[in-house]
Order: sequence, then C-alpha cells, then structure tokens
Amino acid sequence: MKAVFQLLNAMVHDGEVQNYAIGGAIAAVFYVEPFATQDIDVFVMMKTEPTGLVTTIPGWDYLKKRGYTEIRGEAIVVEGWPVQFIPVSNALEEEAYLNAITLDFEGEPVRVFLAEHLVAIMLQAGRLKDLARVQMFLSQEAIDQEILRDIIKRHNLDKQWASLQNRDQQ
Repeated sequence: MKAVFQLLNAMVHDGEVQNYAIGGAIAAVFYVEPFATQDIDVFVMMKTEPTGLVTTIPGWDYLKKRGYTEIRGEAIVVEGWPVQFIPVSNALEEEAYLNAITLDFEGEPVRVFLAEHLVAIMLQAGRLKDLARVQMFLSQEAIDQEILRDIIKRHNLDKQWASLQNRDQQ
C-alpha cells in the first residue's frame, strides 16, 4: 500500500492531479480497527464535460508510462492494489476532500478524509456494511460527536442519523 501512496504523492508533485484524498475502507483503518477491503478509494477533482460525464481518468497516461495498465473492474492495479479514482461528486465529498488531513503510513504522507466525514459519507450511502462501519467508529470513539453532528446537520443527514440511532435501540 505504501507504494500506492508514494505514486499518488508523485502524481501531485508532477502535476498530474491537483491533489487526492483517501476515502472508504482504507481511510477508515487510520481511525478504527482494520476490516477487509478490496481496493483503495482515491477521491480527486475531475474535469467533466458539459454533460457532466467524466471522460478521462486523471493521470491515466502518467500511470500507463509507469507500467500500470492492468484494469480490474473499475480500478487500475498499482503494485497489486486495485485503485479507484473517484470523482468528488457532491457537497459532502467536496468538503471531505478539501478538509482531508495528512497522516503517516510507514513514513509516507497520505491525505485522508477526517473520521467524521467518513462516517457522514457512510450514512449518506446507507448500505448495511457502511452502517456497520459507522457502528465501529462510534463504539471505538473514533469521532468527535460535535463535529459529526455539525456535518450531519449541514448535509441534511438527520433522517439517516435518527434511523441509525433508532435501529441501535431496538
């Protein structure tokens, strides 16, 4: 995984992407006990066509020149890791991207979503596995409740939050 982070940092340094932020399960392991995941979610700002479609993966030529040409599903394989370049697509993701913090992974800096943004994004997605992960964050006290409540309120996730709390009380 360190090699993936090194490559992402090189892409930023070389101007191939403006920046990146790790989200999803890999970001979560910076805050809670690890759980199984199949890929690394890399959130980036992508140029879109007037129709709103993303037509090219940022840095695709850069990656190809370095020998990363294997595609697995929606991911580019980098040093054995499927890496998904995900366009920032809504206000919550944009806020998470802009407020990502730099953490250390085996001596390599890596930009990661804040725990509170990860939880809010999982609430927004609402999948069972996401809700189970929200529970991990809560039970391991990996979030600042006040910050999370503010994010939930600003991004209209009150119903999802209430539903999760009601589910837990049953």
